[in-house]
Amino acid sequence: MSKTQWQKSSYSTEHGDCVELARSDNLFRIRESDAPHVTVATNGSRLRALLHEIKTGRLASRI
Repeated sequence: MSKTQWQKSSYSTEHGDCVELARSDNLFRIRESDAPHVTVATNGSRLRALLHEIKTGRLASRI
């Protein structure tokens, strides 16, 4: 069993507040650094769609 390798966002703050991403089998796992025990899992196409919504700013308008 291999250890999950988490990657921090390049936008993480100097205080360590960030989103982390890891790939596990065919899933991508997302977590917040201050709550590492809580993760969300998704597949590649849904992750791409989420990132697209975030980058275009459309996600913020739905919240």
